[in-house]
Amino acid sequence: MPIAPFTRNQLLTATTTKPWTTDFRHLLPIPKHWMKRTSIRDPVIKSVRPRDRIKYWNVVPGDQIRLLGDKKNTLHEVLSINRISNRVFVKGVVNAGDEDTGKLPPSKNYHYSRCQLFLGNYELPPAKGSTEPQVVPVFAQRLGSSRPFWNPFFRRYDWQRFATSTVPRIPHQRNENIPIPWPETAKPTHPEPSSYDTPKDEVAKVTYKPPAFSLSIKGPVPRRPTEAEYLTALYNPHRVRKFDDSPPIESYLVRELANPHSRAKKHQRWKNWQAAKQKLLTDLMTNETANLNGRTVREARAEAAFKWRRQIEEEKEEQRKRRWKHKASAANMERQTKRRERKESKQRQRLTAMVLMEEPNQVIPKDMH
Repeated sequence: MPIAPFTRNQLLTATTTKPWTTDFRHLLPIPKHWMKRTSIRDPVIKSVRPRDRIKYWNVVPGDQIRLLGDKKNTLHEVLSINRISNRVFVKGVVNAGDEDTGKLPPSKNYHYSRCQLFLGNYELPPAKGSTEPQVVPVFAQRLGSSRPFWNPFFRRYDWQRFATSTVPRIPHQRNENIPIPWPETAKPTHPEPSSYDTPKDEVAKVTYKPPAFSLSIKGPVPRRPTEAEYLTALYNPHRVRKFDDSPPIESYLVRELANPHSRAKKHQRWKNWQAAKQKLLTDLMTNETANLNGRTVREARAEAAFKWRRQIEEEKEEQRKRRWKHKASAANMERQTKRRERKESKQRQRLTAMVLMEEPNQVIPKDMH
């Protein structure tokens, strides 16, 4: 089966916090015009050549790494990875004074080749001139992995990773591969129930009571009490029989809760409309051919077809007008009309109350003297 094409949305969301490899679409080429920025608001997209991209990632979010060239051996936790640009994002380090501001420290990114996985603290033989063993952090210098295989249950590629060479070297594991476990995903935490939450025993209770009448649609539907009977039973329950509170609508829940816009319902309504149109055409043909009035059968059928088309168009026009006269649309049109009339009245009022100041070069009409 061919690989699904790579989309621009996947390019913009290439930075992910998921460690699993589910497909290899990140190895596909990317059009160059996707990388161009048309405005300042467009994000900066970086990419490497498809042949330089990593197929199976062994550095994933949740790992602890150090960077090559860092003499302090600072441990960083991997926050996310970008398989398009081969960049590894690590959590930012909180500096002095940043805690008071309340802002999150900025995350930095480094190339995949600069990352070395942290294996743990190992006890090594004592150094020269010392008798006590030393405990030092050990990092993976070279990585190896088993053959990846497709896991159909989790729908992803799985493999085991291990360190073939470490820095510093471990004497008792010189010729052995050190397995590196994958980081465990954080399980969602559930808060303790409070007084606003429903207890578990209340949730487990069965509160539904089946109606007293037959559940079958073919069964008899009980008669609903009139208003007088209901009020009498409400105020004088000891004098009349008690009516069943279960509504008879439960017999038709399937019809009531069915989606009216489903494909089957739409198709059924279309079939009914086609059948109604065909019946109307048949009735008009029968009526016109029965009363020829000096016409031929062909002319009568042609006139019946003309009347049928005109009637169909009139029904469509009436339906269109009914939709225009919807309550919400009518209220909106009425509101717009009132606003327009109020605006025109205010404009006339301003023109009527307008008074011109006496200025030179003004002519007063003779009729106004």
